Amino acid sequence: MRGTLIFAGSSCPDLTDKICHNLGMARADAELTQFSNGETSVRILTSVREKDVFVVQSGSPKINDTIMELLIMISACKGGSANKITAVLPYFPYSRQSKKKSHRGAITARMLANLLGVAGVKHVITVDLHASQMQGFFKCPVDNLHAEPLIARWIRRNVPRWQEAVVVSKNAGGTKRVTSLADALKLNFGMVTTDKKRGPGPSMAASMILDGLERQPGLDSSNQVRNNSSEPENANPAADSGQAQDPRTAADAQGSPRMRANCDHSRTRKSPPRRSQTMLSQSSVIDEIDEEGELDALEYNDQRAHEVTHGRLVHGHVVPDDFPSPAMSAADTSVPEEDPMTMSHASSFFAPQSHALGGSGDAGASSDEEDDILKDPAVERTITLVGDVRGRTVFIVDDMIDKPGSWIAAAETVVKRGRASKVYCIATHGVFGGDCLEQMQACDCIDTIMVTNSYPIPEHKARNASKLVVLDLSFLLAEAIRRNHYGESMSPLFQHLMD
Repeated sequence: MRGTLIFAGSSCPDLTDKICHNLGMARADAELTQFSNGETSVRILTSVREKDVFVVQSGSPKINDTIMELLIMISACKGGSANKITAVLPYFPYSRQSKKKSHRGAITARMLANLLGVAGVKHVITVDLHASQMQGFFKCPVDNLHAEPLIARWIRRNVPRWQEAVVVSKNAGGTKRVTSLADALKLNFGMVTTDKKRGPGPSMAASMILDGLERQPGLDSSNQVRNNSSEPENANPAADSGQAQDPRTAADAQGSPRMRANCDHSRTRKSPPRRSQTMLSQSSVIDEIDEEGELDALEYNDQRAHEVTHGRLVHGHVVPDDFPSPAMSAADTSVPEEDPMTMSHASSFFAPQSHALGGSGDAGASSDEEDDILKDPAVERTITLVGDVRGRTVFIVDDMIDKPGSWIAAAETVVKRGRASKVYCIATHGVFGGDCLEQMQACDCIDTIMVTNSYPIPEHKARNASKLVVLDLSFLLAEAIRRNHYGESMSPLFQHLMD
């Protein structure tokens, strides 16, 4: 391409060389050094006057040095009278800080967007922003490319029986990304969520609230059940007696799935029940039977059971149901010092929400910032799998892999509780902070770790990770640069090629 220069930052020289090779051109010369006190020095060794300049720089372990180097390179090209400067950022730094998460927090991603504009950027090309709304931070056009077509193509070519797989989100914030890939592959999708383990029963305040609700005539569940049922009113002796009942016992007698199932199952021996009662009783009984238990003892039915599986999460790992709880040890039998309203089921009206300043809270939930909380030895959490993954391949998808806790917890949940056959951990950006890659490599529930080369992975880490698969983004970025230079449409880069 005539009149075009591509410069490489120190974070991704190999990726830049592949991009230039795909475009049939050589990388432009620039000298990148540092003074003894850590200051960055940049010298552009070729003329950029009236040229279309592309600066390729991604995130790196030395992220702040990388950002300053990028800004200085852009400023140097602007001072050399470049016609147009485009920043190619396969991984956009500070993308997880795209909203204010506390009263005195900073929106760092917006600040970086402003710095790029001040330095002289006229266009930005990036891949899979953590939050797509970040494009509004820039005063210049932004092309937010997606690695989803490349991921879907790799799945169709390399995963056996991928048509029967399930795409799973490891948290509630990543459901949009997961459903997009599931729609592209025509697959079912599921979700894994974690929550702090509730206490053994409702607190005093919750009992008062529930008791007050049951006393209201318009919300009396026993009257509604009695009016809607074809059984006589004296079918439940305990309900007609004058004895006072505990609200939880009364709720179980009328609304609990187990009590409804037992009651309806006993009626089937006397007289054929209604179709609606049969559907309710059979699905409830199936929920109460162990997955490996006496399913053969039930009559066949074509009704779909509830696909919700619960598990216990201790120290970031899924444990059996009989595992001792860390909160209730023999040495400490005291009541935890927590607000009873926070522990009750009715406390959602009063408990402060962590995303109160951020709207929906999707950006915070889709990051790996919860891993330290998951591994807290004093807190037991409940992990829930929504979706049927028994005997199927599972694709756990997110935008980046930084810390291993949530990935390992999700993989253990779908394998140990959901009985999945294989697990693929798929993300666009392989950040792999600390010993993340080593821990995921050692996890028996994870079969493959698939990322792209948007973020530089140290060679010694990649060499020791047999489960790691790295997709090449150079063809996607090279085509984006070519189309940007010639003013062509970017829409074909978002389309899935069926092959």
